[in-house]
Amino acid sequence: MTTVLAVFRSRAQALDCIARLKRSGVAANAVSTPREANVGCGISARIGAYDLARARHIVAGGGYSAFVGFFRADSYGGRVRVTRI
Repeated sequence: MTTVLAVFRSRAQALDCIARLKRSGVAANAVSTPREANVGCGISARIGAYDLARARHIVAGGGYSAFVGFFRADSYGGRVRVTRI
């Protein structure tokens, strides 16, 4: 299963971004940041890959100083592989 994550170094900014994404019509949820990402505060915004372009635009306009980047998390066989998009 593949998931797209917007990773932040601040919980407050992650939660604010999730609310902003939802207000803009992007399906977003708060999820734990996979340990394999080696960054962040522990909370990321999970979005659908089909909403990535809209999410990039919304995050860029948000002025989030703690934004780390977008990552793809692939899980298979109980393992998670995280790569920056």
